[in-house]
Amino acid sequence: MKRFANTLGRLNWWKRAYAVLALFAATAMALPAQTFTTLNSFEGPDGGNPSGELVQAANGQIYGTTAYGGVHNGGAVFKITPGGALTTLYSFSQTNGDAADPWGAFIQAANGDFFGITYYGGSYNSGSVFKITPGGVLTTLYSFCAQSGCPDGQYPLGLVQAANGDFYGTTVYGGTGPYDGTVFKITPGGSLTTLHSFCSQGGCVDGEFPFGLVQGRDGNFYGTTEYGGAYTGVYNHTCKVSSGCGTFYRITPDGTLNTLYNFCSKKDCTDGGFPVAPLIQSANGDFYGTTWSGGAAGYGTVFRVTPEGKLTALYTFCSQTGCTDGAGSAAGLIEATDGNFYGTTYYGGVSGCEEGCGTIFKITPRGALTTLYTFCSESECTDGANPNAGLVQATNGDFYGTTYYGGSSFRCSSTEVFSCGTVFSLSVDLGPFVKTQTTSGKVGNSIKILGTDLTGATSVTFNGTAATFTVNSTGTAISTTVPTGATTGTVQVVTPSGTLSSNVPFRVLP
Repeated sequence: MKRFANTLGRLNWWKRAYAVLALFAATAMALPAQTFTTLNSFEGPDGGNPSGELVQAANGQIYGTTAYGGVHNGGAVFKITPGGALTTLYSFSQTNGDAADPWGAFIQAANGDFFGITYYGGSYNSGSVFKITPGGVLTTLYSFCAQSGCPDGQYPLGLVQAANGDFYGTTVYGGTGPYDGTVFKITPGGSLTTLHSFCSQGGCVDGEFPFGLVQGRDGNFYGTTEYGGAYTGVYNHTCKVSSGCGTFYRITPDGTLNTLYNFCSKKDCTDGGFPVAPLIQSANGDFYGTTWSGGAAGYGTVFRVTPEGKLTALYTFCSQTGCTDGAGSAAGLIEATDGNFYGTTYYGGVSGCEEGCGTIFKITPRGALTTLYTFCSESECTDGANPNAGLVQATNGDFYGTTYYGGSSFRCSSTEVFSCGTVFSLSVDLGPFVKTQTTSGKVGNSIKILGTDLTGATSVTFNGTAATFTVNSTGTAISTTVPTGATTGTVQVVTPSGTLSSNVPFRVLP
């Protein structure tokens, strides 16, 4: 069974581990000037086991999904204020022909609607792409396996909105080959095109089981596959000879794919194996990501890879005795406003779980890692356990994330007893900033700029070129257009409390 299938089966693991968790509670690895807060513990009807990255919306609130729970135990869409007040917007129901088990990316488009994916459900129980309004009205845009033999893919696990407004994503099964996943494009209206079927090359050297995409500055898309590739050496029983250890690839918007790197190509898999999280492209142009296993200790790595495919393992997890630095990251990284990268590990840390309950970490571009927090540091893991997704940095400077297990509630359905997961925040004293809802656009394109307190703003500039704008009623977003004469660079907003700069440069497209 593949690693992701094991993730879906972790509920039984929690029940086995709870006896251990109740006996041991460790002290958080607290550092100066940081504050960890559990904002919400899911209880089941409001959602359970959050599974994807959160997103800050134009209204200043945080939105996300849970894989289970909700009124019908098919997962839920929720919103939560920075103070922790949670509202369930929608409950999925597979038994009613609805989609089920939302997983992975959740995106707010420029028109204010959110787009996401479900792993199961839909008309053919093979997953779906859906749209949901901020008020909770959901529309299923596409149900996978609509074609005989599922050449359009099954079980989506990645979605990103491209500069042209369309969405691009991946499925981990289906396609025209041995059914090892696809890359697809889908319009906001729901018209889907399959761009590539994996394992379509001999020996699956193009990869198997893709996990999400990121659009590079060159307009192409980059991603990783969990399995496949040219190198299949065995290391600590983590890389099967018959399946390969994963790839890094580039695919053009029209579907031309090139494999740029094969994981486990170094002796003993010290470069890492099984990348299962989306990549990010840093301000320096390189891509950064994590692997679930491999590395010198066999528990995963943080890596940097150039657009041409030159890979460097920056850090090996479990480098410290007892894996106090974390183990097995299933989440992508984010580049924060201080220039460092932040992420989570699913296992490891100094808590009482069988293999550790996971960590939050910071890593510099050169690979110096600091453990910021260890989960299950509170009695009975009320602070959460096993983060399965990455973090988001909100415009107030703080980080927000979720844990798959843990929290103060231990009943997520009428038949099973297990913890339901949490939403948390972590402050490390980084200052406020602004972010553009899309990081690129042409002159004249409508753009939203998100912030925490934008009321009274007097100026908006794109790399020094002034733009006309309006501020919304809550002071959390600015509507503007890319001004004539604008060039690629920092967006700045002047407010009564000071000048706020964008966290990444805005790219002005030709």
